[in-house]
Amino acid sequence: MPSEPLARIPVASTPSQRFEEYLQSRGMRNTKPRRILVEYIFNSHDHFDADELLDRLPRKGTQGYVSRSTVYRLLAEFVEAGLLRTIELEGRTVYELDYGYPQHDHLYCNSCEKLIEFQSDHLLELRNALAQKANFQVSGHQLIISGECEDCQKIKRKRIRRKVDLI
Repeated sequence: MPSEPLARIPVASTPSQRFEEYLQSRGMRNTKPRRILVEYIFNSHDHFDADELLDRLPRKGTQGYVSRSTVYRLLAEFVEAGLLRTIELEGRTVYELDYGYPQHDHLYCNSCEKLIEFQSDHLLELRNALAQKANFQVSGHQLIISGECEDCQKIKRKRIRRKVDLI
């Protein structure tokens, strides 16, 4: 299964434009920190939590600095605006790009915490068939399959078993 990022789908406006429309509809200004963060987040396709994002952003006293409280507030705004989606993993909130990306699901490695994206037509068919049988209107779904990735399995296989491990 490929671990490459999903291809973007065609959308009418850029994430920045979409966020600008969201802000205007609520009578809010598009401040410099908002613009910086939208551009920064949408320049790469990563899964991240707030602390990981803060570690990557410019430090206080440098150009492009955004405060910790502002980052947390803006992440919530991006989710509400439909730009980001949240995934709850072992007590932490992980963010991923939503706007301009297709419906997809994840494999989650319990050892290294890697998220692998995948799309499955079979899964969508099953979801739709189950919903139809229950006369249920689907608005979306989120599936996370937990286990161990190939790399972590290899590491475990290579580890030398010692007698003390058997105790």
